[in-house]
Amino acid sequence: TDADQLGADCRRGTRQRRPGDRRLAASPKQTLPILKDRVQPLRYDRTDIAAQVNRLNSTTFADRKRAEDFLLSVGHEALPALEEALDFATALLCADAVGAMKYANDATLEYLKTRKQFGMPIGAFQALQHRIVDMFIECEQARSMAILAACRIDAATEPRERMRAVSAAKVRIADAARKVSQEAIQLHGGMGMTEEMKVSHTFRRLTTIAQRFGDADHHLERYAALG
Repeated sequence: TDADQLGADCRRGTRQRRPGDRRLAASPKQTLPILKDRVQPLRYDRTDIAAQVNRLNSTTFADRKRAEDFLLSVGHEALPALEEALDFATALLCADAVGAMKYANDATLEYLKTRKQFGMPIGAFQALQHRIVDMFIECEQARSMAILAACRIDAATEPRERMRAVSAAKVRIADAARKVSQEAIQLHGGMGMTEEMKVSHTFRRLTTIAQRFGDADHHLERYAALG
């Protein structure tokens, strides 16, 4: 891995989970080899990987450093710090989705211009023109929400303001990602699902992005709860 540190959201080993049991920790890269037997990779797609680390205790790092020295935040202070980090990651993911949707739109438009049927490009048919326009509208609306989320991450003074903006962006972008990715496949026809077509990989990536760090339903509920 190229990471300098391994971040972890963890809890004390108790059967009954309580807010005060949460711990945020960061382990230097040098300790990663001793975690090898406890790490369970969680692959989201071909490029994004996370991991779950099981059954750590104070003796895991005994020959390196005291376990307490790895803690970034403890108890009730840990959750706001974790939510801030997740909001930052979600805002970045929204920007990633906009880029993927832009590629899907460009690839689909190029296909409509070159694929011919009945002696003319299929993009000449008005029904398909309406569909590609709808895709571009979805992408532009998603871009606006991604910019809003990024601005709130940088400028918001209240966590509630930041959380509302990020959740609103994720709801809109998750819906747009589903619409654009599915339409791109439909307008490419059956070949749009083949490995050889890059748009099929974009479809899978956008589907993953829509679910990652909370899907549209999760963020809609969070937005409503924030008032």
